[in-house]
Amino acid sequence: MRVGIAGYGVVGKTRHASIQKNTSYKVVAISEANTQVQSDIPSDIDIFDDYRDLISQAELDIIFISLPNKFASDAVSLSLENGLNVFCEKPPARTLDELIKVKKIYKKYPNLKLMYGFNHRFHLSVEEAKSIIDSNTFGKIINLKGVYGKSQMISFNQTDWRTKREESGGGILLDQGIHMLDLMRYLSGERFSEIFSFIDNAFWNFDVEDNAYALMKSPNGVVAQLHSSATQWRHVFNLEITLQKGSLVLGGLLTGSKSYGDETLRIISSNPGKDRGAPVESTSKYNEDVSWDNEIKYFTDCLKNDSTIQRGSIEDAIETMNLVEEIYKADPHWKKKYYS
Repeated sequence: MRVGIAGYGVVGKTRHASIQKNTSYKVVAISEANTQVQSDIPSDIDIFDDYRDLISQAELDIIFISLPNKFASDAVSLSLENGLNVFCEKPPARTLDELIKVKKIYKKYPNLKLMYGFNHRFHLSVEEAKSIIDSNTFGKIINLKGVYGKSQMISFNQTDWRTKREESGGGILLDQGIHMLDLMRYLSGERFSEIFSFIDNAFWNFDVEDNAYALMKSPNGVVAQLHSSATQWRHVFNLEITLQKGSLVLGGLLTGSKSYGDETLRIISSNPGKDRGAPVESTSKYNEDVSWDNEIKYFTDCLKNDSTIQRGSIEDAIETMNLVEEIYKADPHWKKKYYS
């Protein structure tokens, strides 16, 4: 399999390393607009300045897309139309409408694979939590509460397009909070349809949000709360899942920045009425981030076995993007400003 990578920033480089480590595929071509970054590309790989030229001119079987948001949907569509299997990073598009257009194109090519990089699903703590929930050991989910925040809109390795709505499509909710929304959907299996929110950009004063507060409820009565923030100061990832017979608490996250603390899963076994609010609990700590490698392995296994993408499918992407937009629109002031 001949692989191309569109965009060679931090994520593009990470994907490249994981492809080399976990597959027999050969990366033969990379597109990167930044000439300084181009110097990081190995000499035996063809270099293109524009992703469109990479897609149309290089001889590829698979393309990995790690481009700014404004190019994502176009790059996926062009790749499919050129007969390529596609792996695209999140967010899948700037808007739900852009993504729906991608799905219409994808339907024309049922022999191709399309997967989106909702990487957090492949963290070991999340996989363990999913296994416990699916086993029904603690019964059904009652509610979920998540906080995912960082200290600024633009991290040390990023550029300012993330602060411009026309280029990014949204702020911290679309950039980072989308991971937490995807996990809430993935772990609970629920479709949240009743939504209330406050969307704010009171601190950084960009035309994208720096905080999003959401309260959501599914038709089955599961309630989820989310705070997605770019004013957290101390980076935080925390997801509490309350079930009928206990709780699961995912805390910290192993990332490249190492700023979210130790990745842990607390398993709390409740005995209502008897443990007096001090139940038995155990904590697992995860010392290695294998999410990138496991995600690549999953994608390549689906290609090898011609199996359906079920973790990061176009349907997953659409459902999560729809939830993002519904949260934006649930704030009447935000809706009037950007969706009227």
